[in-house]
Amino acid sequence: MFDPPEMNCKNLDGNDMAKHHLPPLPSDADLRRLIHFSAGDGRIWLAGQRMVLIHAAALGALRKELMESVGPQQTRRYFTRAGFAAGERDAALARQIRGKSSLYDMFAVGPQLHMLEGAVQVTPLRFESDVQTGHFQGEFRWDHSWEAEVHKRDFGVQEVPVCWMLIGYASGYTSAFMGRPILYKETSCVGCGDGHCHIVGRPQEEWPDAEELASYFKPESLLSTIQDLQTQVESLRQEITPVDNKSALIGQSEAFKAAYELLRTAAPTQVTVLLTGETGVGKERFARALHALSSRADKPFVAINCAAIPHDLIESELFGAEKGAYTGSQANRAGRFERADGGTLFLDEIGELPLQAQAKLLRVIQEGEVERLGSTQSRKVDVRLVAATNQDMEQAVREGRFRADLYYRINVYPVLIPPLRERHDDIEPLAQSMLERFALLHNKPRPMLTDHAFDAMRNYAWPGNVRELENLVERAVILSKPNQAVDACDLFPGMTPPLGASVNPQGELVHRHASTMDCHSLLDQIQNCGEGLDGLERALLQEAVSRTKGNLSAAARLLGLTRAQLSYRLGSKPGREAPQP
Repeated sequence: MFDPPEMNCKNLDGNDMAKHHLPPLPSDADLRRLIHFSAGDGRIWLAGQRMVLIHAAALGALRKELMESVGPQQTRRYFTRAGFAAGERDAALARQIRGKSSLYDMFAVGPQLHMLEGAVQVTPLRFESDVQTGHFQGEFRWDHSWEAEVHKRDFGVQEVPVCWMLIGYASGYTSAFMGRPILYKETSCVGCGDGHCHIVGRPQEEWPDAEELASYFKPESLLSTIQDLQTQVESLRQEITPVDNKSALIGQSEAFKAAYELLRTAAPTQVTVLLTGETGVGKERFARALHALSSRADKPFVAINCAAIPHDLIESELFGAEKGAYTGSQANRAGRFERADGGTLFLDEIGELPLQAQAKLLRVIQEGEVERLGSTQSRKVDVRLVAATNQDMEQAVREGRFRADLYYRINVYPVLIPPLRERHDDIEPLAQSMLERFALLHNKPRPMLTDHAFDAMRNYAWPGNVRELENLVERAVILSKPNQAVDACDLFPGMTPPLGASVNPQGELVHRHASTMDCHSLLDQIQNCGEGLDGLERALLQEAVSRTKGNLSAAARLLGLTRAQLSYRLGSKPGREAPQP
């Protein structure tokens, strides 16, 4: 038995509070369509978010073990925060699925998803909401709470409410929906011996014990000391090895680790490095990381794309030019080698250098000095050379497009950067970092990508590699809408939904078929029934109204129409009047 600082079930009875008559919850057919069972690959999806079916008893066993090891207070925090996170995610669907519905129907997405997810049966008792002013008052009855049943079985009747994860979900969902902290309390609970659970929600500041109540939603308490120590250790590590944090590279795949280890090994030396790999793999980022990890990190890093400079200007760009060295040369100008003195010079697309420039580059590498165009004076330079190419350099040597002696000079320490299609484990952390960066750049809220979106990313071939991923993420940020998650079809327009199974109104799994098969089957049935187009439309409209028990808004959603469009079509059919709402 335990008694955390929470209201006592026997002191507050939800039956004493005023109740308001509310309309029934809308049809959940639109939500059931979001559930996708993909038995073939062992995954379940809810609107692009990966879900799992897990035994309530297994969660109960985890709850019991935590209670016995870290105590009821910390266990409550864990479960409340887990529920809060789930509620926040489901709130993103409300406006996405029912953006044109009434506020009540839109909010009902949360309670209805909570039921579809098997957590509890929800009956709304009171709902007052004004998103503009932030006003919210809500009361709900809960039946069949998995948490109350499991807790009561393991610990017996309690003196305080025990639906911690469910309360967290309600608070997370409503807070995200309203755009401000809304917290719930249980005023009665099956775990306390009551016949049902009852919850009340209102803005955080309206609770007398707001600070204490909010503490269950914050990641503090027991493990905070360990977290503080971890922070101190990380800080000390940064002081001891500051160069490790200067690298902007992100990756955790084995292919990335192998390339990065080669880079890290070469960093403290002065060896010339040749970075190879497909277009867009991030060769310049690797070059910058090499510079940041080296003893030259506080010196210049100078980059030049050899393919972007006209052949007649490449020598002056690399080695500099004296005034009057060529037409239009109005002043003495230092080349990239001089500007990189003491630091690192990155020659991207080195395979595009003309042969004449290759000969002069070879001399600079051998002698460590440059001679500007139009000058006879040599200047000593101390430069770490890093080159990059997406070409087959050995083939270029065989074809006479690249000097063999220069190739052997720059190919002392080759590092192959793997393509993104071989770095599946890096896609999500890369995308998350890019989301943050582009949201700041474009002054947009950071959008959330669904699990389905990340899954589609991992299955994509990425011919443009990291650069293509950057473009795709930036586009997602720009096109993202507030409170709506970015799904796979938003990233890859025209992508067909996966096949599998969905849930029908009877709660049974029914197999989905390809849209073309569905269309052919439907056309066959239409042809066999002998009805004309008007008759079919009338039957479809009437069936939708019948399924939603006369709720025109819900029927319109089923048909993909607005309420006004449905009313017009019903009223315009011969011999039929539009039903009254």
